Amino acid sequence: MPDDQGPVMDLFEKTGAYLRGHFRLTSGNHSGEYLQSALVLQYPPFAEQLGRLLAEAFRRAAPEPIQTVAAPALGGLIIGHEAARALGARFLFTERDVTGKMSLRRGFQFTHGETVVVVEDVVTTGGSAREVVEIAQAAGARVLAAGSIIDRSGGAVNIGVPRVALKTLRVATFDPGRCPLCAAGLPVVKPGSRAA
Repeated sequence: MPDDQGPVMDLFEKTGAYLRGHFRLTSGNHSGEYLQSALVLQYPPFAEQLGRLLAEAFRRAAPEPIQTVAAPALGGLIIGHEAARALGARFLFTERDVTGKMSLRRGFQFTHGETVVVVEDVVTTGGSAREVVEIAQAAGARVLAAGSIIDRSGGAVNIGVPRVALKTLRVATFDPGRCPLCAAGLPVVKPGSRAA
């Protein structure tokens, strides 16, 4: 992590949300660093602050007014809701069904032509955010951008739409078969929302 952390990383450090160890990520890859945004977002003032910052980033990036904010459950729920509040937009979320496929449920629908941004807490591979983008586009919505509190990819992830992040980091990830942390015998932990 860079020495100049800035206010976003200060919140992660202050709340104990920046974890160091040996972690299995949602993607299946391993890493020595994990950003547990739920530990930051459990505090409404911090969630509101980060939501406002994301809303400002979207206003700078989006060419027109944003009608809807969409987020993948579980990680994107709180920050997506806060960004929608700051934008004065509608908020909806997608969930994984029993087969593991991301889908709209609970009566949520996108309307043809509505402008949407997709919000995630932390992006590593962009898989969940990309699935939400594809669901919205398949319904005829226009996805203007995607954003996250943290981008762990160093800006390399392609979600198929312009992206914003409050903090971009380059965090090393490893294929489990070539993980130096596994080779060192460190036990692996799965801390995210899809623990298995």
